[in-house]
Amino acid sequence: MEQPCYQCGQSVEEGVPFCPHCSAPQIRVVVPEPAASAAATGVAGPSNGSIAVAVSSAASGTTIPARWSDTAKPCALAAAVAFLLMLARLNTLVAILGAGFLAVVFYRQRRPGIAIKSSTGARLGAISGLLCFALVASLTVLVVMVPELRAKLQEQIVQEGQNFVLSHPNYSWLQAGLDQLKTTDGFLESLAGGGVVLFVLSMVFGSLGGILAATIFARGRKP
Repeated sequence: MEQPCYQCGQSVEEGVPFCPHCSAPQIRVVVPEPAASAAATGVAGPSNGSIAVAVSSAASGTTIPARWSDTAKPCALAAAVAFLLMLARLNTLVAILGAGFLAVVFYRQRRPGIAIKSSTGARLGAISGLLCFALVASLTVLVVMVPELRAKLQEQIVQEGQNFVLSHPNYSWLQAGLDQLKTTDGFLESLAGGGVVLFVLSMVFGSLGGILAATIFARGRKP
């Protein structure tokens, strides 16, 4: 069976890769047409026996942030609010828990009506908790770099520790640690160790706050 060459129009036998008259390639590639609808569950290929390609439909209620900006902005705002509350003397861990909760609240405001699973709430909360830790750590480093501020912070921590030991005689074993805090090296080492502990707690409490918010909002969506 012969067919015309697409370039010179001369007859070429079927199966011949190049036209013997003009050397034009005779191999043709058939590209399937795009799916008529993005919600289709599959697209059937040509009827000549080619393999059908399945197309997954996008879930209408996705719970994973599509872009980093959608996640970073609400988490940063939540961390900033929590940091201000810390400066206003709110307990650090309570503030971080609130940051995780607020991260979910602010995220829902940017994407109203979206269903947020507990796992997504935990991620949002963990990010906000880490941002809170970064703010606290940055402020602490700035204070430590100024000798006068470092001395005041050191004196305040030692005094609060002394008051705690005096009001709780069963914790008298902490006195040795307080004595170490009175030295500069001991104070800096204690800050470093406390920073590691706060890093872990920031992720834990932030995640818990995010899970709490996601659970509350999920219950509110039920009929």
